[in-house]
Amino acid sequence: MTDLNRGIMKFDGADSPATILLSSLIILGGIGLLVIWAMHGAYQG
Repeated sequence: MTDLNRGIMKFDGADSPATILLSSLIILGGIGLLVIWAMHGAYQG
């Protein structure tokens, strides 16, 4: 068992490259959307 399987994601394959890539894309996409939303709200009108 690797260290990555001991945290929140306690299932087989939690440390696979596909799972890490998918979760990082979701997190970074959410951060990007928040930044775009903040910039749009700050510089509107």
